[in-house]
Amino acid sequence: MNFSAQKASRKWPCEGFGRTFTAMVTVATVLLMLCAQTEPAAARKHGHSLWGDLFGEIRPKLGETRPKPRRQAALPALPASVPLPQPRPADAPVIEPEKPAAAKQPPPVEADKPAEQATSPPLPTPRPAEAPAIEPDASPPPPSACRLALTDAIAIAPSIPDIKGPGDCGGEDLVRLEAVVLPDKRRVSLKPAATFRCPMATAVADWIRTDMAPLAASLGSVISDLDNFDSFDCRGRNGVAGAKLSEHGHANALDVRGLKLANGQSISLTDRTVSRELRESVLHSVCARFSTVLGPGSDGYHEEHIHLDLMERHNNYKICQWNVWDPLPQIAPLLPLERPEEEPDADKSEAARPETRKSDAAKSNAAKPDAAKPNAAKSDATKSDAAKSDAAEPRSGETKPPTKKRRGNRRF
Repeated sequence: MNFSAQKASRKWPCEGFGRTFTAMVTVATVLLMLCAQTEPAAARKHGHSLWGDLFGEIRPKLGETRPKPRRQAALPALPASVPLPQPRPADAPVIEPEKPAAAKQPPPVEADKPAEQATSPPLPTPRPAEAPAIEPDASPPPPSACRLALTDAIAIAPSIPDIKGPGDCGGEDLVRLEAVVLPDKRRVSLKPAATFRCPMATAVADWIRTDMAPLAASLGSVISDLDNFDSFDCRGRNGVAGAKLSEHGHANALDVRGLKLANGQSISLTDRTVSRELRESVLHSVCARFSTVLGPGSDGYHEEHIHLDLMERHNNYKICQWNVWDPLPQIAPLLPLERPEEEPDADKSEAARPETRKSDAAKSNAAKPDAAKPNAAKSDATKSDAAKSDAAEPRSGETKPPTKKRRGNRRF
């Protein structure tokens, strides 16, 4: 295959471009070599390098001046000599700085003390005698008007602290009512002592002094004790768990069972054997003084005591539910009476009947007159029949032999 440079130029149309590119590369290389020789001197003169121009370093154009760096504002010239403060006069008073009291240092440890005592922490300084006493934050509240009116001439009722909780239980202005003082200075003890709010304690004291004392006097005696069944108790109504809080939980209620007189007599307010008139008198007195009265016949929970409280309701509404029952009627017993010990047994009485019949027949025959002789044969016959019957009748304790029955002719 014939191949030459001329034929190659004809076959490859880009051959001319390749020769031109080769010549351009050669010229550029020569120029770079020349610039590399002259660059150090120019760089030292202008402070720039060729490589800095290649990588984006800004140089001033021809005919332009390079901007000069900014200079800081000129500071004012300092005086040649700085003035010094004047010397302190000799007659000026010396003021010592105050040291805080808490910063007092412990006394130095004496050299003759052992090392153990020297290393022990210092004890606190004793409190000065003139230190002011710490006053309580709040002074106790003054006594209420009810507390001032409930004096020792009316009742023995010392004040006790307020009770708070649990829940809504408790109250304020509380007293412990131990006894009620009658107008004649005698005391009616509450057994046990009751915890009340002051208004409730006042109401109970007035009820005993005004109503119960004259009632006991009408019976020829003096009231001595009050049977307190329950007073303050944090519980639900009627002792039911989860029910609404009772007035007992507010120290505003009393459960009373009866009264005791000085002569030993006891008056139970729910006893049917007690006079109905007496129980009705107590009913009228408590319903006039207390806002709630519950007794027998009210709800089934107050059959053995009377509930009294001062619950506040709308329009001063009151509840008085106490049925004064009549005494139970005297009725005949349903069970039969017991058998008396001296009554004879039935078997013995039946065994003794034939002997009594014989004796009765003999007495009747002996008592008949002689005119009855025509009937003697009949009497003898009856005697013989009676003797046969007596002989045939078994005695007590003997068994009668069985008799055979004759079978009659049966016709079909």
